[in-house]
Amino acid sequence: MSDYLWFEGIPFPTIEYEKEIMEKSCDKFVFRDEDTFILTYPKSGSNWMKEIVCLIQSKGDPTWVQSVPIWDRSLSIESQRGYQKLINKEGPRLINSHLPFHFFPESFFSSKAKIIYVIRNPRDVLVSGYFFWSKTKFVKIPESLTTYFEWFIKGNGFPELIPVSLSIWFLQSLAEGSLMTMWIVTNLITGNVAYGSWFEHTRAWLSMRERDNFLLLSYEDLKKDTKSTIKKICDFLGKKLEPDELDMVLKYSSFQAMKENKMSNFSLIKEDMAPNGLDLLRKGTTGDWKNYFTVAQAEAFDKVFQEKMAGFPPGLFPWE
Repeated sequence: MSDYLWFEGIPFPTIEYEKEIMEKSCDKFVFRDEDTFILTYPKSGSNWMKEIVCLIQSKGDPTWVQSVPIWDRSLSIESQRGYQKLINKEGPRLINSHLPFHFFPESFFSSKAKIIYVIRNPRDVLVSGYFFWSKTKFVKIPESLTTYFEWFIKGNGFPELIPVSLSIWFLQSLAEGSLMTMWIVTNLITGNVAYGSWFEHTRAWLSMRERDNFLLLSYEDLKKDTKSTIKKICDFLGKKLEPDELDMVLKYSSFQAMKENKMSNFSLIKEDMAPNGLDLLRKGTTGDWKNYFTVAQAEAFDKVFQEKMAGFPPGLFPWE
């Protein structure tokens, strides 16, 4: 089995993803005004947000989240299974995705469908991603956290880092099918990180942050003041919760409740997909990267972040 499914230069997991479905979801999927879309870069709090939105929809009643697997409550637009179910589903749909901005269906931009986009400190995303992907069989497994760190910060930036003369050589040898060039494509351009560069993913989606149907949230703010953030989500979705209903949403979307809920903790995933068990809810904290980065890695990451995320207003990233 290949390490990834490659689609338009971006690596995706090999299970549940097919090129034909990816093409359909990007080109033909039709949004409805009543759709709600949860969008993140992987390991940024997407499953926590799904649980919260599901509980908001059920007014805090945990029956739904405790009886239906999370992947059936919120369907993935880019997966084979999710796409087929979504196009046949009637009424309002709860949809999730990790798609980069330039792959997103054009129908969204002329609809009133709502997107909740969650960002997280990319240092924590890196560490969480390393421990999560290392237990799966559907992406390339890094040899160590150091290896994954190198993949992550490389992102999709190769063409920006080389001179024009080398770019010309690269394109010519790519057309000729050079083995060395293929190695570069696989190991340098994308950094071997599923869904591509965090930096490019985040920069592109943040361009939408002023739209009325786009709610930008951070994992850090959600951890710091969960109740206020849930109220903000309710306002955005036009949902009204009574105080006791809000308390129920808080209770059943907590880290401990989700960790104990087999419908939400991914313990139902088949062994052939994750032989060592899939630790979806590992710690649920902020700042865990400090336990793993060396001083040199922290300095290198700071430099890359400042370069790639330059131009955004102060305070947009709560972890900085």
